[in-house]
Amino acid sequence: MKKVHDRINDMRGNLITVTAEEVALGELARIDKKEGQSTLASVLQFEGDQVTLQVFGGTRGISTGDKVTFLKREMEATFGSGLLGRRLNGAGKPLDNGPEILGEQIEIGQPSFNPVRRIVPKQMVRTNIPMIDVFNCLVKSQKIPIFSVAGEPYNALLMRIANQTDADVVVIAGMGLTFANYQAFIDNAEESGSAGKTVMFIHRATDPAVECMLAPDMALACAEKFALEGKDVLVLLTDMSAFADAIKEISITMDQIPSNRGYPGSLYSDLASRYEKAVDIEGSGSITLISVTTMPGDDVTHPIPDNTGYITEGQFYLHDGSIDPFGSLSRLKQQVIGKVTREDHGDIANGLIRLYADSKKAKERQAMGFKLSRWDQKLIAFAELFEAQMMDLEVNINIDEALDLGWKLLSECFQRHEVGIKQSLIDKYWPG
Repeated sequence: MKKVHDRINDMRGNLITVTAEEVALGELARIDKKEGQSTLASVLQFEGDQVTLQVFGGTRGISTGDKVTFLKREMEATFGSGLLGRRLNGAGKPLDNGPEILGEQIEIGQPSFNPVRRIVPKQMVRTNIPMIDVFNCLVKSQKIPIFSVAGEPYNALLMRIANQTDADVVVIAGMGLTFANYQAFIDNAEESGSAGKTVMFIHRATDPAVECMLAPDMALACAEKFALEGKDVLVLLTDMSAFADAIKEISITMDQIPSNRGYPGSLYSDLASRYEKAVDIEGSGSITLISVTTMPGDDVTHPIPDNTGYITEGQFYLHDGSIDPFGSLSRLKQQVIGKVTREDHGDIANGLIRLYADSKKAKERQAMGFKLSRWDQKLIAFAELFEAQMMDLEVNINIDEALDLGWKLLSECFQRHEVGIKQSLIDKYWPG
C-alpha cells in the first residue's frame, strides 16, 4: 500500500527531506503540488526515519505542505520498438514533441551483465579514422574514453564514429550539453541518415543535476535490452565530467564528507558501474561504449580521468584538434591487429609512430637553431605529410587504404632500408 506524507521537513537545492519509514534507496516518490501539478523524486539516503529525496525538475513551486507519495518502485525506462529515432530527457520524457513512448518498463542502474555469458572481444569496429583504425583499434564491446579539454572537437569525433559505424543501434547520452551541441547531434543524425537507428537521452546544461545522473543509466538500460535482442549497440556518452560534477553537486548538498578535490569517495564505483555495461554477449549482441572525459586544465591526474583510466581499456587523447598518437592507447588492439586485419598492420603502425616520434626530436633541434642533418630534414618532411594526411580528423578512409597510405608516406620520404620494417613486408607492400 502506497503511503502519503503531507509534510516536507526541509528543502535544500534539489533535495527535500520527509519523515517516513519502510522506504528503499532509489525508490520513486510523487510530489503533488497544491496547484494540481506533480513531479517525481527518488530516495537518496535515510537516517532513521528522515528520508532525503532528489527532485526531478527542481524544487521550484514545491511547498512544505505538499504531499509526498512513495511508489514502491525504482526509476524505470520505457523500452520498445518506438524508441528508435526519438529524443528524450534524462527522466525518459520526450524532447522531440512526439508521443509518449509505449513499451516495456525496465529498471535502470541494474548490475552489469553476467560475466559467465561474456566472450573475449575479438572483432574490430571500423571507424574510417586512421588514427583509430591503424594505431589504436576500437574493438567490439570495448569501453574507452576520449580524454580532452573543453573546446576540442570531441563531439564532432563522436558523430563521425556514429555515422561510420556498422552498429545496428546508436544510443547517445548527452550530459551538460549546450543547445548548440544538442542541435548538432540532431542535425548530424538527420544529415547522415542514421536518425532511424539512433536514440538520444539528453541532459541540457540548464536541466537539473539529477537528470544528468539519470541520462547514462537510461541509455545503458535500453542499450542492454537491444543487445539481448541480438543487436550490436554503440553507446556514446558525453560528457562524463558533467556526470561526475552532478554527483559532486548533490553530495555537497547532502553534506557528505568530500574526498579528492571535493568529489565523493564513491566516484570510482559510480563511474565503473556505468562503464562495465560494455559487453559482448555469447550468442547475442554487444555494447561498445565510447565516452568523453574533459580534463580541467588538461590535468590527467584530476580525479575524473584518473579514476576512468583504471576502469576503461585505454583512451583516445584528443589534443590540438587531432588524436595524439602518444597519449592514446587501446589495450584491446592486439586482439585484432594482424588477426582480422592485414599482416603488415602491426609493423607499419609501429614504424610510422617510431619515425614520427623521431621527427619531434628533429623539430626540437630545429627550434633551438641547430644545423639539421639530411636525416632530420627527412623526418620533418615526413611529419608534415603524416599530420596532414593521417592525423587530420577529416580524413575518411578504410583500414586497408590507411595501411597503403602509410606505406606511401614512407616511400615518399625514406629509402627502403631506413624504415626499420621487415624486408619480407617491404618486398610485398612497398609502393612501385
